[in-house]
Amino acid sequence: MKIRAAVLEQFGEPLEVQELDLAEPKAGEVLVRLVACGVCHTDLFTASGADPSGYSPAVLGHEGAGVVEKVGEGVTSVAEGDHVVTLFSPQCRECEHCRDTRTNLCLAIREQQGLGFLPDGTTRLAREGEPVRHFMGCSTFAEYTVMPEIALANVSKEAPLDRACLFACGLSTGLGAAVNTAKVEAGSTCVVFGAGMVGLGAVAGCRLQGAERIVCVDLSQERLELARGQGATDTLVGGPDTVQQILDMTRGFGADYTFEATGSVAVMRQAVESARMGWGLATVAGVAGKGETVDIVPRFLITGRRVAGSSFGGVKGRDQVPQFVDRWLAGEIDVEPFVSHKLTLDEVNRGFELMEAQDGIRSVIDFG
Repeated sequence: MKIRAAVLEQFGEPLEVQELDLAEPKAGEVLVRLVACGVCHTDLFTASGADPSGYSPAVLGHEGAGVVEKVGEGVTSVAEGDHVVTLFSPQCRECEHCRDTRTNLCLAIREQQGLGFLPDGTTRLAREGEPVRHFMGCSTFAEYTVMPEIALANVSKEAPLDRACLFACGLSTGLGAAVNTAKVEAGSTCVVFGAGMVGLGAVAGCRLQGAERIVCVDLSQERLELARGQGATDTLVGGPDTVQQILDMTRGFGADYTFEATGSVAVMRQAVESARMGWGLATVAGVAGKGETVDIVPRFLITGRRVAGSSFGGVKGRDQVPQFVDRWLAGEIDVEPFVSHKLTLDEVNRGFELMEAQDGIRSVIDFG
């Protein structure tokens, strides 16, 4: 079938909306009609050329939600008409990692996905007979996409898809960092660095876990106000004195849990140094630039602080994303303030511009 999609042709150049050919789903695959897709920082990171594993030509986009149009042979967990959220972090439920509660990093299709292919090592996207690669196994900057069954979360049909798409990446990453990775305990003190999509999700996750005090740090007063709406009890404008300010707020001890959601290695260091001596846990969820390293003074670790990385918030997507969506529908998570701009597919590059200008939290492409 013919589809329109946003193609990354050259790093550092705008995406080009083109007509491509999309092949039928093969065994274990699903054809999805996209209804909405968030424009995420990871898409911009790859388009800019900063991602060392990036490739082109490729159809970007991974924070999608849509409707199942057709299923390939052997597909049982979704059917035509189901509403789905795309998962760049799949869940086969069978590999060693999927069967272990300690990680969500499914091994089933990881190698081929990283190369831009579907599990059989080929693409379903083509232009004039030449393959166009997939992105993060999703390629949701397109009217339709073909994805592995194990990379789709079947969600409630009551959930508006132009909001549900946020659970495909940013929102679930933040929620999961607090719920799964850190396992925030009730009555604790938390500090979240960054009030973008991931950071606001982490604030909400800390609230859901029963944290008593939630401090959010950001450079934008507008975003800090949004953090209060998600459950932050205190806010700070970030700067070189942030660590000392947090120590002053916590009787000199630091926070039980800190979360970094900026991608800045300097802020990652602040997250470690703001964690409590003895048991403080710093969870890093931001994506740093190519070649960057975190500078941590060993004394902070020797005195009991720990550092954990969190990919997609430790969320096992097919199981937990539908649960998060249900909690949203039940009124426990306020998703509405996150959608700042509605765009068409032809305006996808405008989404990147808004992100770079830090205008709003999330631009969402509405396929209508």
